[in-house]
Amino acid sequence: MYYLLKLFPEITIKSRSVRRQMTRCLVGNIRNVLRPLGDDVHVQGGWDALKVRIPDGASTQWRSRLEEMLCRIPGIHEVQCVEEVPFLSFTDTTERLLPVWRDAIAGRAFRVTVKRRGVHDFTSEDLERHLGRELLDAAPGSRVRLKEPDVDVRVDVVESRLRLVRQRWPGLGGYPLGLQGQALALISGGYDSPVAAWKMMRRGIKTHFLFFELGGAGHEAAVREVSSHLWETYGRSHRVKFFSVPFEGVVAELQRSIPDGLIGVVLKRMMVRAANRIASRARIPMLVTGDAIAQVSSQSLTNLVLIDEASDVPILRPLIAEDKQTIIDTARQIGTAAFAEGMPEVCGAVSQRPNTQARHDKVADAEENFDFSVLEAAVELAVLTRSDRLLEPQPDSEPQLEVVTDLQAAANDSIVSVIDIRPPAEREAAPLMLDQVECLEIPFFELQSRAESLPDDRRYLLYCDQGVMSRMQAMHLHDRGFRHFGVYRTS
Repeated sequence: MYYLLKLFPEITIKSRSVRRQMTRCLVGNIRNVLRPLGDDVHVQGGWDALKVRIPDGASTQWRSRLEEMLCRIPGIHEVQCVEEVPFLSFTDTTERLLPVWRDAIAGRAFRVTVKRRGVHDFTSEDLERHLGRELLDAAPGSRVRLKEPDVDVRVDVVESRLRLVRQRWPGLGGYPLGLQGQALALISGGYDSPVAAWKMMRRGIKTHFLFFELGGAGHEAAVREVSSHLWETYGRSHRVKFFSVPFEGVVAELQRSIPDGLIGVVLKRMMVRAANRIASRARIPMLVTGDAIAQVSSQSLTNLVLIDEASDVPILRPLIAEDKQTIIDTARQIGTAAFAEGMPEVCGAVSQRPNTQARHDKVADAEENFDFSVLEAAVELAVLTRSDRLLEPQPDSEPQLEVVTDLQAAANDSIVSVIDIRPPAEREAAPLMLDQVECLEIPFFELQSRAESLPDDRRYLLYCDQGVMSRMQAMHLHDRGFRHFGVYRTS
């Protein structure tokens, strides 16, 4: 028994030289992916299909793991579990076929598909009719249906050899990974960007990951997990890079210097600029984003053009015309939806009243007030992690923060003030009403500069809607030696 791997149909229509190149690349990728299973797995190239031979006596669990790995390698159209024996006669073929398929077709519609190669004294149709009659008699409740059957029983006769396809599974399709170059995918951990990265991987592009940290270590850990899942499941044949860029300072500078309605577009432009610098250093020629037309304000056609202007390299958008539900369905199919559903939200990073049709001159004027040294500093602090080390424990440098949900109890222990660090527009839309303690209003982009002037005879609890920005700001203050700052959460 062995596994026969059918090539993605688009590979088979290439020129002879390109097809050979793709096949050689695919063979190498398969060997890399299967290496953890041991040296007894042998991959053999071929013109129409590839063979994977396994050791005798392999356990069912081991074979299941192998089959799962094969079905997720880009470039493979179908995985077939094949038994190959000498072809003797119609009767012998029937005796071999019945035990395999009798139960599988009982009560279902089926057809027999025979493919021959070589010179024989019978036609494919002759063998199909014979085997169809025998299966129909042997399986109660079964029926023949030539178009769209429930079960397709496959038999190949190659010269003097008989191939019985015992099981079939759909492959991932696409092109062999690494054959179409490489790209840097901006990944946030939601539904869109992991699907965009997966689509590029499936088309043979070696895809690295770039994450902009806006929500602390918890957010980064979650994005590392989804990136590791994508690499481990679909791209293990090639090691890739994961870049993490601390972007909280950039967001704070945006809140300080950019008009509210333009923050979303300018934030994306800053991300693209940072991505260009990192891609240039790593010699990666293009970027990938999860943008889809009109999903959010920054993804209108007008704003996407403005974002592209900030990039020196092409930005690929594989989801550009996809519906949101289609993206979510794909995320569930590839196993990234669960990560998106548990991803922490980041507050304070986008406009409250975004401009969907931003003007170029307005954006250019706004960016003149931005301190670009903040962006350069963020790029210099970027951290590189290899894909095979994404799940390794990260250094625990975060302080233990006080998190308070019961203000009355906290006020009984000491003097407490709450600092509402939300931007003014957010505070006006949902005022924080507190009776038992003092409430100060200091937007987070001013907090770091004003912290020294606050009396140090009390505890300060920072508040924002999701609790992410408040935690991040409190950590920065702890790093500067201000230990009397914590976090207030309403639930």
